[in-house]
Amino acid sequence: MAASTTALPSTEAFWADAERHLVRYGGEFTHEIIDRAAGSFLYTADGRKILDFTSGQMSAILGHSHPEIVATVQRQVAILDHLFSGMLSRPVVDLARRLADTLPAPLEKALLLTTGAESNEAAIRMAKLVTGRHEIVSFARSWHGMTQAAASATYSAGRKGYGPAAPGNFAIAVPNAYRPDFTTADGSLNWRRQLDFAFDLIDAQSTGSLAACLVEPILSSGGIIEPPTGYFVALQAKCQERGMLLIFDEAQTGLCRTGTWYAFERDGVVPDILSLSKTLGAGLPLAAVVTSAEIEQKAHERGFLFFTTHVADPLVATVGNTVLDVLIGDQLDERARLLGAFLRDGLADIARRHAVVGDIRGRGLLAGLELVIDRDTKRASNELGARVTRRCLELGLHMNILQLPGMGGVLRMAPPLTATEDELSLGLAILDKAIGDVCAVL
Repeated sequence: MAASTTALPSTEAFWADAERHLVRYGGEFTHEIIDRAAGSFLYTADGRKILDFTSGQMSAILGHSHPEIVATVQRQVAILDHLFSGMLSRPVVDLARRLADTLPAPLEKALLLTTGAESNEAAIRMAKLVTGRHEIVSFARSWHGMTQAAASATYSAGRKGYGPAAPGNFAIAVPNAYRPDFTTADGSLNWRRQLDFAFDLIDAQSTGSLAACLVEPILSSGGIIEPPTGYFVALQAKCQERGMLLIFDEAQTGLCRTGTWYAFERDGVVPDILSLSKTLGAGLPLAAVVTSAEIEQKAHERGFLFFTTHVADPLVATVGNTVLDVLIGDQLDERARLLGAFLRDGLADIARRHAVVGDIRGRGLLAGLELVIDRDTKRASNELGARVTRRCLELGLHMNILQLPGMGGVLRMAPPLTATEDELSLGLAILDKAIGDVCAVL
């Protein structure tokens, strides 16, 4: 075993160690050594300051190292951190009760877990047990996680080379207003005909064992696509006609990011099961499944089992309670609404200056900007998006690029809800320059 040392390795040694010892889990690593983070910014080992427009992995809604989160972790880790999974603590019960208070009836029973994949896994498992069926429907550009059931319901990436997915998984088309497949006479998206056609195909393929439909209210990894108003009401009706449960995955949209506490509030639809993760822990590993007392009772009677190492852990539950304190105390739903409008106005200004901006979409502080070679034909270019993203990072802005078949590069923006207008303006200015710099050499 190598001797430990207090001296930091050189940059060259760091990357050599990373190359030698780390498993690569999705693309290449960003070639920056991140030394610390605070608020809306990351700080690299070589002294660079980078504006974080992704809130970490779309999770740190209160920014990095929020003082109340720091104080909570420091206090709680010294008191009660982890328990046998069959034991309960006050933070766990408090968080379950408080989550129920933020949600419409009948959502009132919570299971506290760690990640979005785990919460979706539990939601699917519960739906299968309660309905006695096994078939799951989700969007063709979905991302629900990398564990077995969640990955089987994920279609935007990661399906090739791993053998059979879980049986009975079906995809339906995404209602993308910018790139419509079913159209009305004026060329706009005919989502009702698209949805009818999708379920005609589902019915033709189903063995009569449809259990649930798992969807994101706004597809994030799928290109920041928000189905039109009325879509989810119609989708819920399709589910009810077939005895299916409706599961919403609000990993990125839940807890004020879109300007309301939950994105599904826009549509007046209440899911049978709600999956929360990322934003609930504000960057720490905390997730939840929330459902009705009726569904929970049926699951319990049928022996629902989801006994994991970190279910109902008190440390992260305490963090979740602090997240709720800050969201409520600072009225971050309203702040996300106002800052989201400010961000969208800035993106519209960029679109007026750069013809490669094809579409702006999203809600609140979850925004997407699709880049195209030609606005009229909407011709896509993954290379354009990749080059703009690289240039943004060089200029001090971390952006995320989504490169999906049939779409242009979609820049995904999810700044912290605690960001200031000045910080958003800085991000917009860097993005504007990056697009200009890239287009100047095309």
